[in-house]
Amino acid sequence: MNKLALLIGLTLLIGPPVTAGPLFESLSGEKQSQIRTLIEDHFPDSTLSADEQAEELAWFAHAASELKGTEISVLSEQLPTHDYEAEVLAPAFSELTEIPVTHDRRPEGEVIRQINLQRIMAAKGRYDAFVNDSDMIGTHSRSGWALALSDYMEGAGEAFTLPTLSLEDFIGLEFVTGPDGKMYQLPDQQFANLYWFRYDWFQRPELRVRFMERYGYELGVPVNWSAYEDIAEFFTVHVREIDGERVYGHMDYGKRDPSLGWRFTDAWFSMAGAGDRGIPNGLPVDEWGIRMEGCHPVGSSVSRGGATNSPAAVYALAKYIDWLQRFAPPEAANMTFSEAGPVPARGQVAQQIFWYTAFTSDMAKEGLPVVNEDGTPKWRMAPSPRGAYWQEGMKLGYQDVGAWTIPRAMGSNQQKAAWLYAQFTVSRTVSLQKTLYGLTPIRLSDLESPQMQEKAPTLGGLVEFYRSPARTAWSPTGVNVPDYPRLAKLWWPNIADAVTGKVTPQQALDNLAAAQDRTLSVIERNFLAGDCGPKMAKEEQLKDADWWLAQPGAPKPRLRNEKPPGKTIRYEDLLKQWDVAAK
Repeated sequence: MNKLALLIGLTLLIGPPVTAGPLFESLSGEKQSQIRTLIEDHFPDSTLSADEQAEELAWFAHAASELKGTEISVLSEQLPTHDYEAEVLAPAFSELTEIPVTHDRRPEGEVIRQINLQRIMAAKGRYDAFVNDSDMIGTHSRSGWALALSDYMEGAGEAFTLPTLSLEDFIGLEFVTGPDGKMYQLPDQQFANLYWFRYDWFQRPELRVRFMERYGYELGVPVNWSAYEDIAEFFTVHVREIDGERVYGHMDYGKRDPSLGWRFTDAWFSMAGAGDRGIPNGLPVDEWGIRMEGCHPVGSSVSRGGATNSPAAVYALAKYIDWLQRFAPPEAANMTFSEAGPVPARGQVAQQIFWYTAFTSDMAKEGLPVVNEDGTPKWRMAPSPRGAYWQEGMKLGYQDVGAWTIPRAMGSNQQKAAWLYAQFTVSRTVSLQKTLYGLTPIRLSDLESPQMQEKAPTLGGLVEFYRSPARTAWSPTGVNVPDYPRLAKLWWPNIADAVTGKVTPQQALDNLAAAQDRTLSVIERNFLAGDCGPKMAKEEQLKDADWWLAQPGAPKPRLRNEKPPGKTIRYEDLLKQWDVAAK
């Protein structure tokens, strides 16, 4: 038994340390002082005690002893959370372990491009690890390129797996698990796509009276798309001005740009109700409209049992275009995702159905028109309203989960060092401090900490949402998508054709579904997705759309009434429901 294993064994026998434990005590005085300084300077907020933190950091120092001098490079997208990792955690880890880390940040598209380059090379590449969206779980689990972390933790990486990693504490493990039941990624940060609204405006008595008189129900958090549309019309058409400023009842973006694809692949069809029941993703038909039989994708078109061009998907696209044209600021239609993101903070938007909680910190800055003088927000976030085709038991929205992914084909020492750094960035020693900075929680213990409870009033419902059972209805792209990069790039050009009026929503989605089916066929022919690759039926074997629409589940036939009566709920009542459900 090596020294580290012996020390870990002693730690487990002794139980949770009340003082710094044997791993810490076995270090030199200089290293002990270094660890105490790291904790005091960088990680004062943690769900562990300072002594427990010291013992956890001591484990990293011991585990890295045979890897000193091993240099690694990692890549993530540009988010405040990853800025914190690159500027604080990477230097701290390098100082602690003597493993130099270069933590690069690039736009999301560039992260995916770099992953694809290394997949194509099928050999050691420029980066030793990536934080990329778990939307690629279907790709990683089928391609053989990504390391199966659950296997690694029980095999070659066992001695380099943090004993206090506490996987059961992570809130998004199901999102990084492949159809084979193996974990391929380690969650690093996550944020949801929720409904955002001006709580202060919704509370104004005169506006509440006017809304009730016109629509016949309370102005509140919309439960369905009908209510969202009524509220959008109310503020844009009938209220028009608040405190002398022109206001709008909706915000979105529509420029012909790759980010337009995210607007839809990030679960817009699931919000409408196009897919099947099933958490975290609909089965057999998911939120992209792709049908999967067993672990094999079999098609997107209604003629193949898919739902990408189904009546529910057409309804979703048509509503998006209608609301963008009628209720959003005129410039929104020519904006990209990044351009549209800051607009609600300017104080002229009443609500936004598709709002990422990654913007929370930017929306809560002192001095903004949407922030009170005491630092509390004038806005709140709540669950997204659901479309006419949505049914209980379906996913309701999108969860962005950035997760550590380690290439399988790389040097052993690089792999071990990358795995150590990945674990360090999510360890309980540092995770609460990182969460307080970037507001992208991954651990339940952090969400339940006194520090997060104290901060909750300034975050507009973020903590309440993540502590509630509601969060389970929000999930990333699932395992039905066998090659995310190949398929995702098909969406924005086809959606843009509908937004500009070049084609109808039905034609755009017919084109998209056909393009997805062709790509699935290419993946199948070229054996690009392993044992769980697509299995596409031949044209002569296809059933017609009417047959599929008559079957239970997705694809669903068109509803006679796609605008049922609007329904809202008071925000305070919503919080009470969450509180009761959580207990």
